[in-house]
Amino acid sequence: MSIQPPTPRTPGTPGTPLSTSPLPEGTIPPPSPPRTPRMAITLAQPSAKKKKPPRSTRAMRAVRSLFRSFPIIGSPACRFPTSVPRAGSSAGGARQHDGHVHGASRTTGTLFGYRKARITLAFQENPGSVPDLLLELAMPTGKFMQEMGAEHLRIALECEKKAGERAKLLEEPLWTAYVNGRKIGYAVRRDPSDDDLTVMQLLHTVSVGAGVLPSDMMEVDKQGVDGDLAYMRAHFDRVVGSKDSESFYMLNPDGNNGPELSIFFIRI
Repeated sequence: MSIQPPTPRTPGTPGTPLSTSPLPEGTIPPPSPPRTPRMAITLAQPSAKKKKPPRSTRAMRAVRSLFRSFPIIGSPACRFPTSVPRAGSSAGGARQHDGHVHGASRTTGTLFGYRKARITLAFQENPGSVPDLLLELAMPTGKFMQEMGAEHLRIALECEKKAGERAKLLEEPLWTAYVNGRKIGYAVRRDPSDDDLTVMQLLHTVSVGAGVLPSDMMEVDKQGVDGDLAYMRAHFDRVVGSKDSESFYMLNPDGNNGPELSIFFIRI
């Protein structure tokens, strides 16, 4: 009995593996698989968020572009007092036995960023809400976290008062930034980007803690990304001194004396 040769099949026919030979010249390659859709953002808007007048997108882009061109430098000390309010002192408000400042409001603060990238500071009403204040500081995340572990940090953010100033203090777009009295450059307020919201979404169940988010969890372009994204989240006491000064004091979950991080906003 003679054996008949197999009938040739067209590549792509079900049950037949595709040919691995190069495509003929002029052949259009098959489309690449669709990109995984971005993570759904379920963060709630802050309850006290009010409609703001529209801002010039072009002007905000110019501010951000200018900010990113500033070098990370050390310079003269700031004019804002750098003494740290101790428990029970009038400067920081009377602290109760649980470490909270009397009369202060509670907020959630998160510091995050890639090791060599600028660190970002976000304040939220709670871990499940959209940030109502987000600042990018001219300091690498790795250096900030290193200094945070070595000593108490005092961040002072200054801006100049303009004639007829009506903007709320925390709505100012650009600040001169100091860490423990040393000028590090500038800080800029910006709206949360898609990547910022992804970080907040991934951390929406975390109330207090620190760690890293693997880069494969972040739906960002891997070009320029150095390693994993580090974060630190804690409760802060917010103290409003006047329309031109506010302070945020990080609360230690173990209840030991004094905050490890204090952030001062002042308009001078």
